[in-house]
Amino acid sequence: MLQEIEQLLVLQDRDRKIRTLKLELKMSPLERKEVEDRLAATAAQLETVKQQAKTLEVEKKKLEVDAQTKRDLIGKFKGQQFQTRKNEEFQALANEIKRAEAEIQTIEDRELEIMEQIEKQRAANVVAEQESSKTRNQLNQQLTDIEAKGKTIAGQLEALEAERGKLAEGIDEDLLGRYERLFASKGDAAVVPVEHEVCMGCHMKITTQTAVRVKGGKEIVSCEQCARILYHVH
Repeated sequence: MLQEIEQLLVLQDRDRKIRTLKLELKMSPLERKEVEDRLAATAAQLETVKQQAKTLEVEKKKLEVDAQTKRDLIGKFKGQQFQTRKNEEFQALANEIKRAEAEIQTIEDRELEIMEQIEKQRAANVVAEQESSKTRNQLNQQLTDIEAKGKTIAGQLEALEAERGKLAEGIDEDLLGRYERLFASKGDAAVVPVEHEVCMGCHMKITTQTAVRVKGGKEIVSCEQCARILYHVH
């Protein structure tokens, strides 16, 4: 195999690794955003559970105020009963008292229901807090891992690019330019093997003469179909 081909294969290997690492670095912010979104969703979910408890507490407080208002009204009606001398007014006030007492009973029944719901909600809050804390810890660890992974990849990329630069210095400038154009346009396969007179880049059959030249290993030969640089596999 030509020394130039060997150099290009090593360079291509490094370029493939560099491309992979750059893609991973590019994906890193997306991974971070996904985890951060999940953190925000976890916080929002917990806040929803807490808000349900607050809503129940507000309703309970309102019921207490409503009940006290009715009791105050009953007290007022009873005072008016003592002051009136008319049987008709006394009976009307008695009906108002009875209505208010019935409303108080309804309010107190609802209060009991609310108190039961509050107790259940408090238990649910404890569970939600525990699950949220566990999830937050896991997601924060993922963020830490993503950051550490990013630093590792950046270090690997820096080392590979330095190595790649040194490798490129030892390759003919025209050949290097040709290779780089092919690598950019053909994905990550600029230098490919020939198997059974077939270019393994475009998978098209090459001419017998081209195959013989590739096998001879004395010159740089390109595929007639895709222009990739070819080499023979021993």
